[in-house]
Amino acid sequence: MAIDTDASDGPESVLSDVSERGDEGPQASESGSDAPSAESVTFEWDGVRAGFLTCLPVALGVGGYGIAFGVLANQVGLSVAEAALMSATVLAGASQIVAVELWADPLPVAAILVTVFAINLRYSLMGAALQPWFRHLRSSRVYGSLFFMADENWALTMRELTSGSGRGAFLLGSGIAMWLFWVGSTIVGALAGETVGDPTQYGFDFILAAVFVALAAELWEGRSSLVPWLVALAVSVVAATLVPGRWYILLGGLAAASVEVIRYDG
Repeated sequence: MAIDTDASDGPESVLSDVSERGDEGPQASESGSDAPSAESVTFEWDGVRAGFLTCLPVALGVGGYGIAFGVLANQVGLSVAEAALMSATVLAGASQIVAVELWADPLPVAAILVTVFAINLRYSLMGAALQPWFRHLRSSRVYGSLFFMADENWALTMRELTSGSGRGAFLLGSGIAMWLFWVGSTIVGALAGETVGDPTQYGFDFILAAVFVALAAELWEGRSSLVPWLVALAVSVVAATLVPGRWYILLGGLAAASVEVIRYDG
């Protein structure tokens, strides 16, 4: 991601100085489809608040998945503090679940790192999608916001920015909501681990899938969305069968992105 940097910026400016406006963002294309708004992108408390409130229902659903992670973390021997620390610093449910599933004695560090890397490579694509709006914001604000980025609040942020609102701080606000519910629910799950037992018997394993279905419905733009979605589905299914590990997640996303590039630049 190409970001204008300012050496004087520190991490504390992400929250303490969110009122400054960003530079003029890229102009919208004539078609107006998925193009950045001509309005200058801002980074203000209004965006943080809007993102936080908008994401609360989604964060509540993700909290159920966090309970499932906390239970699994407890079952492999992680303490409440260790499970909470992982959720607070990683904030990636799928990779955290896989990590604790691979947990063993001795710890297979290489296997965990490679698997988590493969799963989380999709964030490079998600970050690139935000680049047109974020490239003129201070690096401390961009990277501070990206720390809180997850699949769910990224989808909400893309919807917000493509609508032309220009709220660059929306990702940060929605991410804070996600972070609070994710860490809090992890603690609840870890504390209740012995009592809950197998979290799948309560349907916690389906919560994340349900959240993604709801987000996909929000991002549906008509028949134009059908081609990349079908390509991603087909490539992911084939890759899951032929390629070991979780690389099918990245390969499906790359295939869909390539199709869109060919369609619009060809």
